[in-house]
Amino acid sequence: MRAIWKGAVSFGLVSVPVKLYAATESHDVSFRQVHAKDGGRIKYQRVCSLDGEEVAYADIAKGYETEDGEMVILTDDDMAELPSTSSREIAVEKFVPREQIDPLLFEKSYYLEPEGAGAKPYALLRQALKDADRMAVVTVALRQRTTIAVLRVRETEAGEVIVLQTMMWPDEVRTPDFKVEVDDAKPQEVKMAHMLVETLAGDFDASEFEDDYAGAVEALVRSKIEGGEIKRTETSTKTSGEVVDLLAALQKSVAAAKTARGEDAGESDDKPARKTAAKKAPAKKSAAKKAPAKKAAAKKTATKKTAAKKPAKKAS
Repeated sequence: MRAIWKGAVSFGLVSVPVKLYAATESHDVSFRQVHAKDGGRIKYQRVCSLDGEEVAYADIAKGYETEDGEMVILTDDDMAELPSTSSREIAVEKFVPREQIDPLLFEKSYYLEPEGAGAKPYALLRQALKDADRMAVVTVALRQRTTIAVLRVRETEAGEVIVLQTMMWPDEVRTPDFKVEVDDAKPQEVKMAHMLVETLAGDFDASEFEDDYAGAVEALVRSKIEGGEIKRTETSTKTSGEVVDLLAALQKSVAAAKTARGEDAGESDDKPARKTAAKKAPAKKSAAKKAPAKKAAAKKTATKKTAAKKPAKKAS
């Protein structure tokens, strides 16, 4: 794991230097949009809805759309004037009972690790949270924006760790716009419901649950690979493996070299290729200076061959 943020938890006059780690990661299955015919990836262009022209990144600005459909353009200078903070402090505002915070407010989770001399005050804060059975409501600046969060203690395989969980702002939680109107349940129905609850009662164990959808997708993809149902595209680099990719790159390099020499890229490197080279040799005679150099090279080659044959005769 790699720390994504460093700072300090402050409560009262106590400061706890800490590192922040992402506590979760998504294993959701993701797909790419491709052309069904050849497997090529679908690309999207940044096109202006008014003039239909493609827009470069440098010409893209931030716009805020009003309720009337009007667009307010915000420049970089405008954005720079907005309130932001680079504070490295996790400030404890108050300690509240756990049941007072609706889990609906929780957003992202992070692990806190003590840094340097922060081990002792870290342990002190952890023990205080456990003994009080409360959560610490804090404010923290992440990505230059202040947000509210809570600190709580979580039991892990590595021991008890303080977890920071960011929260939604109160106005971000929606109120349902419908009412549930039903008749009161009969006493016998309530009794049967209680029996059902008792029958299914138990302790929560996350390992009992499995993402069967992701497993099914992996099995499906594996079966298609084994059956040879793969679309080969120029950008395919992961499905073929490193050796196959290297071979393909070498083949393309050889073909490009032959094309540069004026040869047919489809020919093999055997005798036909030599004949083609021999036929094209007369065309190079127009370069008068290069011809003697080739003859000299040929004489040297012949001399080497003769020298190589003499020892063979002596040996016989």
